[in-house]
Amino acid sequence: MAFHLEGPWLTTTGKKRGKKKWASAEAKQQAEELEAKWKDLLKRQGVEKEERSKRRALNSPPLVYNPGPPPGRETVRIASLESTWAPCVQTPNPVYTGTKVRGIGTMHKSNAVPIFSDEEAKEISSMRR
Repeated sequence: MAFHLEGPWLTTTGKKRGKKKWASAEAKQQAEELEAKWKDLLKRQGVEKEERSKRRALNSPPLVYNPGPPPGRETVRIASLESTWAPCVQTPNPVYTGTKVRGIGTMHKSNAVPIFSDEEAKEISSMRR
């Protein structure tokens, strides 16, 4: 249930601001006067909104990408134990050297069964599925 249909009140493309509605004609006039004063002040100071954002972007330090771990979280390197070196030699495969098991037979599908006597071998060979 991750993808439900939502109503028109939920939008992912942004929200458009509607036309500003003023409480009265005086409120609208006062807001326009304040806006004009603010723009005049910015012009007198020599700073306009676009120039200020451009200047700030140009003066900011460049982004440096560091893929390593954050400071203080580095992996501590522990020295390995120093011991005498011995050669690693492959051990020989274990081989049956006794005399009790005569062989290996398959009873059903790939089921390996040890055979201890000739009679068992005859019984296994005569068994049906």
